[in-house]
Amino acid sequence: QVQLVESGGGLVQAGGSLRLSCVVSGGIFAANAMAWYRQTPGQERELVAGITVGGSTDYASSVKGRFAISKDNAKNTLYLQMNSLKPEDTAVYYCNTAPLWSTIVRGTFTSWGQGTQVTVSS
Repeated sequence: QVQLVESGGGLVQAGGSLRLSCVVSGGIFAANAMAWYRQTPGQERELVAGITVGGSTDYASSVKGRFAISKDNAKNTLYLQMNSLKPEDTAVYYCNTAPLWSTIVRGTFTSWGQGTQVTVSS
């Protein structure tokens, strides 16, 4: 079973930066697409950024140009570099992985990690 451990969140002022990490174990990291999601209380989890097996990336319009997703196959680790943070970026951030890009887009996973809290103050 795949295990996901997110880290790197924290409290930052608007305009600041954070780098999130997600260590993946129990799966074939290099063979799967991966993504970052975020969720605020009372809202559905939304796809923030995704990366394919080949390294192609896609972003939600709200973060395009500010966030960058990357991965290190040797370390089984996914990253999210977040720059120019805004208060509306405040959320719990989660990562996940799947063989199919359609699963990434739908976000229909049976299990999630604990997430990492990002709080952006104005």
